[in-house]
This record gives sequence, C-alpha cells and structure tokens, in this order.
Amino acid sequence: MLPSEEPPPVGEVAGAAQSVAARAPDASMSAAASSGASDSPAASAAAEDDALVQFVVVRRDLLKTLEWPVGSVIAQACHACLAVAWEHKEDAEVAAYLSDLDSMHKVVKEVKGEPQLSTLAQKLTSEGLDFKLWIEQPENIPTAIALKPYPRSKVAPLLKKYQLFK
Repeated sequence: MLPSEEPPPVGEVAGAAQSVAARAPDASMSAAASSGASDSPAASAAAEDDALVQFVVVRRDLLKTLEWPVGSVIAQACHACLAVAWEHKEDAEVAAYLSDLDSMHKVVKEVKGEPQLSTLAQKLTSEGLDFKLWIEQPENIPTAIALKPYPRSKVAPLLKKYQLFK
C-alpha cells in the first residue's frame, strides 16, 4: 500500500489475500451448502486433475554446486514463466490460465543439473508440448524450463519422476 492510500474498510481484504480467504475450505463448504450445490468428492478430484497448471523445472546444482543465491535461482524460474506466457499469449489455455490471476496453479520441480534439463527439454519436444528453456545471458547457461499452462492430467504423468524443488 502506498503511503497516500487509505487502508481498506474493516472486514474487507485487498488483493490475493481476499481470494485465499474465499477459497478456504470452510468458506467454500458453507458457500456450496448455502447455494444447494452438491458436488461429489470424485467430481471435485476430477476437476482438480484437469485444472490448468504451469509446471516449472529448475536446476538444483545452481544452488548446491554453483552456489547461486536463492533469489537468483527463483528469478530464473520467473523469467521462464513470463517468457513462455508471452510466447503463447494467443493460446486459449494460456488466456484461460491468466484470466483468473488469483487462482493460478504452479508446480516447481527440480533436476540435478544441465544434462537432466536438456534431457527433459528433448522429452517435452518429442511429446509436442510447448515450453521455454530459459538460458541466462550473458553466461549462456540453461537454468530452467517453464511449460505453458496445460491441464494437470496431460503433463503431470510426464514429470512425476522429478521431485518438488526444495
């Protein structure tokens, strides 16, 4: 909040915090109960499986071996995400993903190093998936891959062998 802005009225939350509160389990359950909606757990699970998700894969060795600062590694993932979104800005799935900024889903995974990142890029290419391999300049170092948003069920099986980034 800028110094010249007034805080929101009591009981009103601004920005993403509001959407997080609105998605809290008890809030969504009470909203569903009051509207008479009766989605089954199976239907909810199926919808979650097909939710648009952006997968990002980052090299772990940037932190451990090359001793890059954490912020620099996070920046690589951010660069790749923005680049793939921009390159595919006319794509219907990208437009749908970006249409609800407070509900974007990302999964960040890791590979050991450059050879594994290169292998993954080849696999994604052979599967016909759109992605951005971010190459940090001027060092010319491949650092991260960001896929364009896809339904989780289409991409998750291809990336299940990779661990979540820690």
